[in-house]
Amino acid sequence: MADRVVLVTGGARGIGAALARHHAAKGATVVIADIDESGAAVADETGGVFVDADVSTADGTGAAVRTAEELGGIAVLHLNAGIPGGTSFGDGFDVDRYRRGIGVNLDAVVFGIQAALPGMRARGGGAILVTASIAGLTLSGDVFYAAAKHAAIGLVRSCAAMLEDSPITVNALCPGFVRTPMLEPFSPRLEEAGVLVAEPALVGEAADAVLAGGRTGEAWPVQAGQPFEPWSFGEIVLSRSS
Repeated sequence: MADRVVLVTGGARGIGAALARHHAAKGATVVIADIDESGAAVADETGGVFVDADVSTADGTGAAVRTAEELGGIAVLHLNAGIPGGTSFGDGFDVDRYRRGIGVNLDAVVFGIQAALPGMRARGGGAILVTASIAGLTLSGDVFYAAAKHAAIGLVRSCAAMLEDSPITVNALCPGFVRTPMLEPFSPRLEEAGVLVAEPALVGEAADAVLAGGRTGEAWPVQAGQPFEPWSFGEIVLSRSS
């Protein structure tokens, strides 16, 4: 990882900040993209660079990618930005909150891959890691968050197939319950139920395992106390004429 550039979106707090610290400790130059200005403190701590950017927009993502490219080019693109869905079906449905959730949780992944691919192709390789969620593999009460995470995992798998003849890998990390500001309101209930909550550093360990393995197009659940292995989706057999 030494001398490599890692771009982490949503790197100001929680899993993103833990990833920035993790990669910096291994010698990487870390670029942190976030609208939360506390990302500047994380960048100072890690010797990295902070970019004040809304990655739910193509312009914001483009600015972050350009900064990383100017530092030597992106070796690892960690598309980590995420927020709760913010609304649900029914009388309280909020179109703006819905759009914002899809923008951060899904559009940012699309814009990140689109912006980073030319540089990775020119350098002959790179790794893309998307922070999805267990909510993208199962049911969730946060329906639009789950929808975006399911879509992100589908995007990862299909993008990897599109790049199958390329040295660029694309994988999804799917954290379960992780001790982050987003989870904080639910922590007491989880503890009462005896649910294990992982520390954010576990996601960095998972990232290392995926990067070392060189595999692509897979979704990797990340949960405290459980083995780290890719999710099995099974196969679809297409109907054919006899």
